[in-house]
Amino acid sequence: MMTANYHTHTPRCHHAVGDEREYIENAIKAGIKLLGFSDHTPQLYENGYISPIRMTPEEAPGYVDRLRTLADEYRGDIELHIGFEAEYFPGIFDRLRGLCRDLGAEYLILGQHCLSDESEGAVWSTSPAGEGELKKYVDVVTEGLSTGCFTYLAHPDVLRYTGGDEKFYHDEMTRLCRAAKELSVPLEINMLGLGDHRFYPSDRFFDIAAEVGNDVIIGCDAHDPAALLDEVTYSRAVGMAKARGLNLLERAELRRI
Repeated sequence: MMTANYHTHTPRCHHAVGDEREYIENAIKAGIKLLGFSDHTPQLYENGYISPIRMTPEEAPGYVDRLRTLADEYRGDIELHIGFEAEYFPGIFDRLRGLCRDLGAEYLILGQHCLSDESEGAVWSTSPAGEGELKKYVDVVTEGLSTGCFTYLAHPDVLRYTGGDEKFYHDEMTRLCRAAKELSVPLEINMLGLGDHRFYPSDRFFDIAAEVGNDVIIGCDAHDPAALLDEVTYSRAVGMAKARGLNLLERAELRRI
C-alpha cells in the first residue's frame, strides 16, 4: 500500500462518513506513515451562501483543533498533517487563503469541481462539457496553480469533456500539464474515481501527462475510512503510472499557503 496520503475527508464536508480517528487507525493498519487531511474548505461567498457539500466557516476551527489533538495523541505512530481541498475562485480566494492561514492549516490541494461559484448557480466539472467549459476549466486551474499555494492538483481530469474535438482536448490538457510541470505541481491519480469506475482518472489525460513529463502522486480521496485499506485500487493506480513511465512520487512537498 501507499506510505503517504494527502487526500482524506471528514464528515464535516457532509458527504463523507466515519470519524477522524477511524481514518487514522485504518491508515496505521494499512502501513501508511503520513496521513494528510484535506477536507473541503468553506467557500466565503460574498452573499453568504452556504454550500451543502463543504464544511461551514463555523465548522472549520473545530476541524483543525480536532486534528491537532489527534496529531499529538498519535505522535510516534503516524505523521499527521492538516490541510484543505480548495476551489479557486479569483474574487474570493484571498479571503479563503487568509482563513486557512489564520487557522494554521499546513497545505492546500486544488480540487476544481466548479467552473463558477455555487452561489450564482454552479457549472459542475462533472457535468457533460464542451470546448468552452474545457477552456474555462484549464484557465481557472492554471491561474490557481500560479498562486503557488497548492501542494498538488487533485483529480486534474475531473472535467467531463464530451466534445468531439479530440485535438482541442489534447491541446488544452497539454496546456494544463505544461503549466503544472513548469510550476513543479504534481498531478493526482485519484483512487476514488478509479475505484468507483468514474470517468476519471482518464487514460487519455495521463497519456498527455506522460508526453509532457509530469510528476504524479496517488491520492486516496477517502470519504470512508475503509478506502484507506483498498490495496486493489491502489495497485491499479500504480499500474496507471508505471504503464506510462510517469514519475510517481511517494511524498509531496507541502507548499506554504
